[in-house]
Amino acid sequence: MRPPPYLLLDVDGVLVPFPDAGGDSPATHTRHDVVPVGRSADDPVTVWLNPAHGPLLMQVIRTGLVTPVWCTSWRQDATTLIGPLLGLPPMPYIDLPRPQITNSHPDGYLWKRDHADTWLGDAPAIWIDDDFAGLDHEWAAERTACGRATALVQPDPHVGLLAEHLVEVLAWAALLPVIQSDAPGAPRAAEAA
Repeated sequence: MRPPPYLLLDVDGVLVPFPDAGGDSPATHTRHDVVPVGRSADDPVTVWLNPAHGPLLMQVIRTGLVTPVWCTSWRQDATTLIGPLLGLPPMPYIDLPRPQITNSHPDGYLWKRDHADTWLGDAPAIWIDDDFAGLDHEWAAERTACGRATALVQPDPHVGLLAEHLVEVLAWAALLPVIQSDAPGAPRAAEAA
């Protein structure tokens, strides 16, 4: 049987919403000061996290319908700093480069996309990120058309992740066809339909 699709998870704008025009974070989020790799303890980074996100994400993880992977500029700090604050287990991360860019769409699409695509190979994936552009949605449609099911979930960067986004993840994953092995007696996907 094929392994479950990947759930690529961003941090900034998803788990850590950007402040609104007044400089405020959602009332549901609590302040944490963290020290990413390469930073001094005298110069922490403040993040605002919703404590409800941990249990919600754990419910999704426990279904076994997706395999969670960090896809964020936080890189390994997502699994060592952000995840533990939410009560998440250690999760793999895509080791994204540190590009010298002035905006997140230097080529008209999200700078992480090519790296995520290479990392995914032919694997299906659903990706939660607040910063997709039109070309990213076209990329997802093209991957899907080529047999690599891909969906994008795009929260409002000032609100962040909502329960309905995770419902969308589970609904998408539950609809993917299951590919059976060629073991004797195991029906093939086409035969089971």
